[in-house]
Amino acid sequence: MTLAGSQGAIAWDSFAAALAGIEVIRDPDQITKLSQDYYTFSPILTPQLSGKVGDIVVRPAQETEVLRAAEVCVQFKVPLTVRGAGTGNYGQCVPLQGGVILDLSKMHSVRWIKPGLACVEPGVKLAALDKQTRETGWEIRMAPSTYRTATIGGFISGGSGGIGSITYGQLRDRGNLHAVRVVTLEDKPRVIELRGDDVQKVNHAYGTNGIITELEIPLSPAYPWTELIVAFPDFMTAARFGQRLGDSDGIIKKLICICADPIPTYFAAFRTHIPSNSHCALLMIAEPCLEPFAELVKEFGGHVCYEKKAEDTGKGVAIAEYTWNHTTLHARSVDPSLTYLQTLFPPDKDLKLLEQMYHHFGSEVMMHLEFIRVEGTALPAALQLVRYSTADRLQEIIKYHEDQGAFIANPHTYILEDGGMKTINPVQLAFKKQVDPYGLLNPGKMRAWEERL
Repeated sequence: MTLAGSQGAIAWDSFAAALAGIEVIRDPDQITKLSQDYYTFSPILTPQLSGKVGDIVVRPAQETEVLRAAEVCVQFKVPLTVRGAGTGNYGQCVPLQGGVILDLSKMHSVRWIKPGLACVEPGVKLAALDKQTRETGWEIRMAPSTYRTATIGGFISGGSGGIGSITYGQLRDRGNLHAVRVVTLEDKPRVIELRGDDVQKVNHAYGTNGIITELEIPLSPAYPWTELIVAFPDFMTAARFGQRLGDSDGIIKKLICICADPIPTYFAAFRTHIPSNSHCALLMIAEPCLEPFAELVKEFGGHVCYEKKAEDTGKGVAIAEYTWNHTTLHARSVDPSLTYLQTLFPPDKDLKLLEQMYHHFGSEVMMHLEFIRVEGTALPAALQLVRYSTADRLQEIIKYHEDQGAFIANPHTYILEDGGMKTINPVQLAFKKQVDPYGLLNPGKMRAWEERL
């Protein structure tokens, strides 16, 4: 049997036979499911990516099987798209040209854990790793709000930061990824180990220039985290509280999320806790720091309306799952017409540009802030909820932000450079030329490769 693949007629029976001993999925429903992520958050990406599916799923259990899969893909000249758990939002793992979906979920071994460092396979789920490392007194530095299902390989390939970024910055910051093993797609695939700054060759590259099969990631000391919600009658007071908390180096924190009204009304689990018409801060604070934290809340006139101690972790809902892009998820479950932006505001303790944007757009662009650390400074990153009307209006909103000096990491594109980078990355392009000479890895996502000629 032959099917029309992206590179012409592919003999998929022969292809599957060449992978004997490795799990292969041919069921169309399963293939469709494993070809998707959460690109439906974007009304721009939805029509562009709808219907884009792979032809076959290959699920290796170890690095040697990845090498075999890579070699067969090169032999048949079949595109290969690497998949973690599919929790991304920009179509990072959606195959634009069909071919193989390489599902790494079976590669979930924790190789070793040392003080401050862990070595893992890419399919390890972040929550499972965190549970294991905490038993040794350490924890993962940062995680997305999808940490219960997201894999470490997917997070490194498609993510940028998350819960913990208020302390440790972004994934691309030096020191947040120590080493990776990468399988190439050459005629005779190799395993390459990248260490130090060389990890940036594949860090946040959507799997366009190598298949990650092992990672060394740093850990941080584990703290007992108290989850809190603090309500404020005024949004800018809540925002300035978030800035001051981010600047309070003596208070150990893992999460500072500020949501303007009416966003808290989308949080079904907390409706009985958050007062009506309130703007709120969703927080994770180390328990030894609760006393000085309470003084800061008092200074800003806030009211702690929800508190869950570390001893109750695992009971009820996790506050982290209402922050970052889970905020968008919960809002869209109530109003599917909502979409979102990703914005980084410039350093300004008074938050003047943020205040201007809040008043300028009103309820059309609802403020949702996630404070992060950028080169030693606490800054508000925003994942604003947008009441979508038209593509032109969305572009007007983006342009207005950029014209006023805010940086937009556009979540409405699947092109690597057009999202947050805004520029060609010559290091990643050079590495792709070396390890993927036929351009088979996640084709169509790296503009630098498409425009190289």
